[in-house]
Amino acid sequence: MSSFSYGAPLLQARDINVAFGGRQVLKNLNLEVRDIVREGKITSQCVSLLAPSGVGKTTLFRVLAGLFKPDSGEVLIADRKSGQPVPVQAGKVGVLAQAYPLFEHRTVQGNIALAGRLAGLTSGQANEKTERLLIWFGLFNEQDKYAAQLSGGQRQRVAICQQLIQAPMFLLLDEPFSGLDFLAKRAACELIKEVASLDELMTIVIVSHDIEAACSISDTVWLMGREKNADGTFLPGAFIKDTISLAERGLAWRGDVSETAEFVQLMREIRAKFGEL
Repeated sequence: MSSFSYGAPLLQARDINVAFGGRQVLKNLNLEVRDIVREGKITSQCVSLLAPSGVGKTTLFRVLAGLFKPDSGEVLIADRKSGQPVPVQAGKVGVLAQAYPLFEHRTVQGNIALAGRLAGLTSGQANEKTERLLIWFGLFNEQDKYAAQLSGGQRQRVAICQQLIQAPMFLLLDEPFSGLDFLAKRAACELIKEVASLDELMTIVIVSHDIEAACSISDTVWLMGREKNADGTFLPGAFIKDTISLAERGLAWRGDVSETAEFVQLMREIRAKFGEL
């Protein structure tokens, strides 16, 4: 098992409540991501949010991103300079949607640089950061291509670069494995691990229906669900019912993890719990 310790909180949600049309969607929801420290290694935080369809994953995703204000409660993220918790704001958290929307009339370089300018960087700063990102993500030779000329994997890389140039510490990924075949899914996993190696304070939250792919690159899993009545029917209002630390089980940061007996058992455990979520 890799030796690690927990540092300061990087992301916190406290007593989040959300209702639509009188129907409770999120109820007294709490969660926390702490800095994971491994000596001599850059270790970001990668958390998978898993839940059955219709429970409220998308609503929580938008709340964590600062795109939707809850009825009550707060989301705090660590300020990069001071380390102190501050309320989340839209634009301070990178959000990667399923379709990897890009500016189709701009080149790869133009897509990333424009995102930097929209985030308040000067033209020089945006171009400098864009060049570094192009090199880091193997896109330097593709920088003059337009979005329509890119493969799905290249579009994903450009979309991630757009977010990193704006919000380098927090990244929310919405169904990053949706519609991918085996090889493309493996490439997406490698890309996310590559992003995770960029910064010690990087925090990645993955919302996915693909339990195995998400867990194979995560250090923590959140299982979101609802309570049941005495008759077994679900009560409105989801919250984090279970937190599973893959790091503490020795299943984090391993390239071969999905082939281990312990990981196979974890998959059985999570799938068995889905009926109670």
